Amino acid sequence: MNLGYIDPVAFTLGPIQIRWYGIIIATAILIGYWIAQKSAQRVGFKEDDLINMILISVGVAIVTARIYFVLFNLGYYLQHPVEIPMIWLGGIAIHGGLIGAFAMGIYYAYIKNWHPFQLGDIVAPSIILAQGIGRWGNFMNHEAHGGPVSRSFLEGLHLPQFIIDNMYIKGVYYHPTFLYESLWDILGFIILISIRKHLRIGETFFGYLIWYSIGRFFVEGLRTDSLMLADTIRIAQLMSILLIILGIVMIVWRRTKYNIPRYRQVNVLTWPEKRKDRR
Repeated sequence: MNLGYIDPVAFTLGPIQIRWYGIIIATAILIGYWIAQKSAQRVGFKEDDLINMILISVGVAIVTARIYFVLFNLGYYLQHPVEIPMIWLGGIAIHGGLIGAFAMGIYYAYIKNWHPFQLGDIVAPSIILAQGIGRWGNFMNHEAHGGPVSRSFLEGLHLPQFIIDNMYIKGVYYHPTFLYESLWDILGFIILISIRKHLRIGETFFGYLIWYSIGRFFVEGLRTDSLMLADTIRIAQLMSILLIILGIVMIVWRRTKYNIPRYRQVNVLTWPEKRKDRR
């Protein structure tokens, strides 16, 4: 018997189960929001400017993350349609969430006449930190793990005992890929928040895409639950490669085409970059 096993259900309220997954995801969103709000105010946004955008973007991201996951597991969900809205059981795809959040963020920036890349710089560190925290929700659900390993392998990583105990799933020890990605994301947050003031507008956001995607590419190669394309290509790895290329190309192209100010040199910018900034 695994005495250190963590029950995915934190507590119950009558017939309602409150799961650790939901608690951790909600906590990650709140921490990310608080950091983004502080960053926004430092460059001149008002306290209430980002509330609606972030709330709407998060809501859209959760829906699109679920839709993305369901579409790549369509055979299963066509047979179990009642499970489609059961997001608390796990089963969201971060790339689907990012697509929804970024699309809504760009639209909101447009109608508010805000600069989308400046907004991206403000929220990027918060996004990657929230992703790092959110991976612990996968841990509590005993999902998003890698392939089988030995207990001695896990002990050799000098992991806390509670992690080792909960990597023992249905009689097998597994790679704690949630932890690898969580640590990579948290390190990315520290780096981005530390160097942002030295980067040009937009480069923190594209740096986030590059950093996160590099880590996700390698971690995804260890996982056993990847969404697949044509049985041979892991969707997350393909997306990671595309986002790395996009991030690098955009940084180089924008530095070549525009005289872009540094993040710390400007207050609130309007949409889009003005023609006078062109070289």
